[in-house]
Amino acid sequence: MPVQNVSHAITLPASLPLDSGDVLEGAVIAFESYGELNPAKDNAILVCHALTGDQYLASDHPVTGKPGWWERMVGPGKPIDTNRFHVICANVIGSCMGSTGPRSTAPDGRPYAMRFPVITIRDMVRGQIALLDGLGIERLHAVVGGSMGGMQALSLAANFPNRAARVLAIATTARHSAQNIAFHEVGRQAIMADPAWAGGDYYAQDQRPDAGLSVARMAAHITYLSEAGLTEKFGRRLQERADGSAGAKSFGFDADFQVESYLRYQGSGFTRRFDANSYLYITRAMDYFDLAEEFSGDGRGVHLGNAFAGTTARFCLISFDSDWLYPTAESRHVVHALNAAGAPVSFVELSAPFGHDSFLLDVPALDRVIKGFLE
Repeated sequence: MPVQNVSHAITLPASLPLDSGDVLEGAVIAFESYGELNPAKDNAILVCHALTGDQYLASDHPVTGKPGWWERMVGPGKPIDTNRFHVICANVIGSCMGSTGPRSTAPDGRPYAMRFPVITIRDMVRGQIALLDGLGIERLHAVVGGSMGGMQALSLAANFPNRAARVLAIATTARHSAQNIAFHEVGRQAIMADPAWAGGDYYAQDQRPDAGLSVARMAAHITYLSEAGLTEKFGRRLQERADGSAGAKSFGFDADFQVESYLRYQGSGFTRRFDANSYLYITRAMDYFDLAEEFSGDGRGVHLGNAFAGTTARFCLISFDSDWLYPTAESRHVVHALNAAGAPVSFVELSAPFGHDSFLLDVPALDRVIKGFLE
């Protein structure tokens, strides 16, 4: 039976303060909900999406027509069971699927473009909390997220320690490493080097910086995969030609190898549904993320345990052995900090060949862990 969803967008009644010191007035949060909220309003699960995700968690995407990004995990009888839980997934601020971001209309009637304030993961979470306040949900049954969604889950637990009873963070980190920042910078420079970017003011033009955004997506997508997975799926196999003939080297710069064709497909498809400026802003937010640094001003030094000193939640951290973007050591670092803070936490490293994207793919052990933790 397909999951039933409802699309919403609310305008926040109060201004939204940002870490930069700026304020967003009249910010809009677009979100999808699945399952019924019970009278006590204590069966809500907030699912936070990753960098290139959106609110279409378990429903068809309105632009691409493809199933929701976690359709295999959310629905009746699934690990996040919409027969039991009211599941909410909101588009983060700074993004481009209905929540306020750089392509939204500013108070002067023109798109914000690069006038949009730089945001942080904590700013995204402030928007999520304002959404929950608007829905009258004081305490979540759980907050769940993978990758950047996991950053939001950890940030919510640290900054709003009484708002979630359970925190499930998958394939994530408490801070971005130099390598993470470096890959993002390559993507940002690809976008900004595209002449069609036009300093970010491309919304009224016929051309968009699709070439730059496509390259940014290609570079990032490599980090989501594992070497073993790429080798198994593509190896050095040559791409079949358009006329159906067997693959052969072109002695040129067409996509000779299957892996080249795959990356080009990923890049071109991404430009249909994502905004280049949003990519700049969201990757910058991820790069700024350092949860320990946020809580270093209490006289106790920079220690991640400080961030979780006031938490009342139970935690579960999940990593994958083939994830080199946010390797298992990053999750263990969070687990040790939670232990230092006296918080109840469980941790599991799962074996999967898919790299960082394992949390989105068919890993039955992940289903079992999620279902068990949410019971």
